[in-house]
Amino acid sequence: MNSSEIAWRRLANQQIGVSSRKHPGQVVGGLGAMQAQDYPGLKWSVALRLPGATEKTVEQAIDERKIVRTWLMRGTLHLAAAEEVRWMLQLFAPRIMERSAKRRREIGLDEAEIKKCESHFIRALQGNKQRTRDELSELLRGKGIPVEGPRAYHIFWRIALGGLICFGLHQGKQPTFALLEEWVPKAAALSHEEALTELAKRYFTSHGPATLKDFTWWSGLNAAEAKQGLAAVGGQLQKMQAGGMTYYFAESGKPLPDLENSACLLPGFDEYILGYNYRGDVLESKYSDKIVPGGNGMFLPTLVLGGKVAGTWKKTFKKERVEIEVNPFAKVAKSWHPAIEASARNYAAYMGISSAPIKFTY
Repeated sequence: MNSSEIAWRRLANQQIGVSSRKHPGQVVGGLGAMQAQDYPGLKWSVALRLPGATEKTVEQAIDERKIVRTWLMRGTLHLAAAEEVRWMLQLFAPRIMERSAKRRREIGLDEAEIKKCESHFIRALQGNKQRTRDELSELLRGKGIPVEGPRAYHIFWRIALGGLICFGLHQGKQPTFALLEEWVPKAAALSHEEALTELAKRYFTSHGPATLKDFTWWSGLNAAEAKQGLAAVGGQLQKMQAGGMTYYFAESGKPLPDLENSACLLPGFDEYILGYNYRGDVLESKYSDKIVPGGNGMFLPTLVLGGKVAGTWKKTFKKERVEIEVNPFAKVAKSWHPAIEASARNYAAYMGISSAPIKFTY
């Protein structure tokens, strides 16, 4: 299995360009969870895996509480299916909170103060109320609890990991918080072993071909737990060697779709890039700095051709249309232009506007 086949299989398994999903909950649940730092980009990540979906389609699923945004894997923001948030928190949160205890002590935030903040949040949010971070921060400030510097972030982060709050709807461009107990329906709990098994199954089915190291990094599990999860589902997976590494993936039983000539415009922080520890199968290392300038952790939107990251892109909204500028790493053959233009039209349709001709900048 070469890197091109790995890329094509990942495109198919991640439902990019060949989706069989019917609604956003299936997209998110099928991937296990989706990186969610960038809210506008996140919505496009969901929609590009759902034929005919618009921005409103994704927003409606959030409004209907089918998918929920909160801190999960590695303590970073993710989107998950509503019925699965609790077992994921139970799996990830204890270790994340333990690892961050030293930092909370450094900023003078102890568990007694966290409990006070939780009490204030409960009173402010009970009855399906939603409040912005600024509103809740001002509430805490009024109660004599400092929220300057990094303290506010760590308060919200720690309380969300503890399962008390999650993100609610947006008020304009501002996200709100709600009580998880009221926002997310209760679901059957999973044991630790069941959770590891389910997570590994979701990951290798949706992100494969991938390595054990990829799964360990993506999930934030320790090495022993990641191995345990893979061992539990290993009998359901195919195993192949490439570049001295062992890759695992689920065989769909269907012929691999023809994605060699596919083009797509991915948002920054998409699972196709961030879902792996080793990205060399889809991104040449010499271009890594192009999508994360200066290694600052901010992933730019990417142009993907035939499964390979071939450049970046940016958008500009003007009245009722969107202008897209593509910045390829190298000269793109004209034979690719129709597919790239089609991707731009797909994005414009998702936004409910028209698209101007693509501009290529080298």
